[in-house]
Amino acid sequence: MELGLEGLFSKKQPPLVGIDISSSAVKILELSKSGEHMRVERYAVEPLPQNAVVEHAITEVEQVADAVERAVKRSGTRLRHAAVAIPAAHVITKMIKMQANMTDQERHTQIEMEADHYIPYPLDEVNLDYCVLGPAESNPEEADILMAACRKEVVDDYLAVIQKPGLNPQIVDVETFAMENAYGLISSHMPGGGMEKTVAIVDVGATTTNINVIHNNRSVYTRDHAFGGRQLTEEIQRRYGLSYEEAGLAKKQGGLPDNYQTDVLRPFMEAMCQEIMRALQFFYSSTPFNSVDQLLLAGGCAQIAGVDELVAARIGVPSIVANPFASMSLNSRIKPQLLANDAPSLMIACGLALRSFDE
Repeated sequence: MELGLEGLFSKKQPPLVGIDISSSAVKILELSKSGEHMRVERYAVEPLPQNAVVEHAITEVEQVADAVERAVKRSGTRLRHAAVAIPAAHVITKMIKMQANMTDQERHTQIEMEADHYIPYPLDEVNLDYCVLGPAESNPEEADILMAACRKEVVDDYLAVIQKPGLNPQIVDVETFAMENAYGLISSHMPGGGMEKTVAIVDVGATTTNINVIHNNRSVYTRDHAFGGRQLTEEIQRRYGLSYEEAGLAKKQGGLPDNYQTDVLRPFMEAMCQEIMRALQFFYSSTPFNSVDQLLLAGGCAQIAGVDELVAARIGVPSIVANPFASMSLNSRIKPQLLANDAPSLMIACGLALRSFDE
């Protein structure tokens, strides 16, 4: 059996371009590394037609493949190996414990037996992978193992949209893991490297808000909520008589009437604060935690000017906009202001591009 969410946990990769396929856009990112220093080489954001990706599923493979091809061309990357991520909603993950002294073959057999208990599909219909995280805290003779599985038909759609433009998918990751990978760049600059801290990464995309809470640099909770920037786009479309595409452009580039800020944007920002508060309440009610030290805002909606100050004021928790590139240098082709604006929506693409440097 071919193992893996396509090399999810494998090592020693060739240089990879990270490709994030969200419900509203394809984002492509290439990084390089010299010693400990990283550089943003190329990136592009290519919008997707309105219903090409619906509820975390690629519904129009051709349209998405075409958008990937346009993004590759616009970015100028020459890399042909790619890493892509599947939404966590499609992936079953399970932490299991096993004897630490097993051989690889014994562990492999045991994993397949365990998977049969946890996965509600025949094993020949899923891609399965696992990673040994290290000795279990409760018993050093046991190892903590993270198992991940996804239906092959879902993985196949993601492979198809990468392969059609001539790219070679080396890694199929999970969006949550990619986000955590990029978060590592940000936490390394926090006091104590992020240890002893509880940080909620709130990724507000076009249709979904994902909250991923990291404690001591490990994810302790993740959940999706149905709220996103498409609501703002649709309100612009309705109020100003624009097409969906025109409304999306106007939202990013400006040029809307004077009453836009007060009548449309501000109410959306307030609604976003309420949604984040609701997401935190869900987190508190279903875990032993009752507070977070910091909010990290990611996704397209984190690009709204002043949203971090409003969230901090409404929720009472220090809030910053995610920028995984803060300590990287930039290729001279890249406009710093443009990248700074796009940075919060490039977290997953960044986490994927970082897989190039897996040891």
